Amino acid sequence: MIFRFNDVEIYYETVGTGKPILMIHGGGPDHRLMKGGMEPVFETESHYKRIYFDLPGMGISTTSDWINSSDDMLNVILEFINFVIPEGTFLLAGESYGGYLSRGVISKLSSRIEGLLLLCPVIKPPNNRVLPDKTVLLKNPDLLSSIAKDDRDKYESIAVVQDKESWLLYKNNVIPGLNIANYDLLRRIASNGYPFSFEVDSINARFEKPVLVITGRQDANVGYKDAWGVMDNYPRGSYIVLDRAGHCLEIEQRMVFKCLTIEWLSRCDEFATQF
Repeated sequence: MIFRFNDVEIYYETVGTGKPILMIHGGGPDHRLMKGGMEPVFETESHYKRIYFDLPGMGISTTSDWINSSDDMLNVILEFINFVIPEGTFLLAGESYGGYLSRGVISKLSSRIEGLLLLCPVIKPPNNRVLPDKTVLLKNPDLLSSIAKDDRDKYESIAVVQDKESWLLYKNNVIPGLNIANYDLLRRIASNGYPFSFEVDSINARFEKPVLVITGRQDANVGYKDAWGVMDNYPRGSYIVLDRAGHCLEIEQRMVFKCLTIEWLSRCDEFATQF
């Protein structure tokens, strides 16, 4: 399906019925990143309407010259929300750069959001992050030698656990988006307006609803330490650092990710019944 805003077309898919949950992927991949990681959660949690979409310039979505910053990205997302969830409350999940954009959504629509999931979230711009050294805990030269060079380079740049199943998930959920992303757009945002024009984590009122922040101990892209610095904003927040996990945490720690996310959903359900 397509949502049109000005001269930009946003591709989206919905799965299931029930409480809406909006998924915001990171910079480079497309909606398949979130769909591939999240759908296994809903094998048992079926009472949700999952909304997956491609950010401008990623996946099938188009972009425009006027999109140059995270502020512009956020404005598109807010218009999309008004279209696809015109009323009522919803849940929000964001991964990597999508976690940064999700906090922007919280700053504008907190009263409508009943729960927040941040997966390997961007907290600070690239040059200001506290990062661990890049580490590979499980090396697999035979697997790597079987992968075409371009795909191998992408996989090696991020994989902490090099096994066949994680590679297949990365191949299906991440690489297709990376191969078609508009990197001119991503470079413009990185150069001109990666940080929001407002202090997204300096909020007047804390977000008092269930939050789950999951980070990878070996995540050399966004790290894990910076995320602890925003937890005072989330008094109902759980903060998790998982060993054996990098920036594709939901691929490398599939079982734990699924259990943690189901627990977060149960807290959101419980919260919703109180009001």
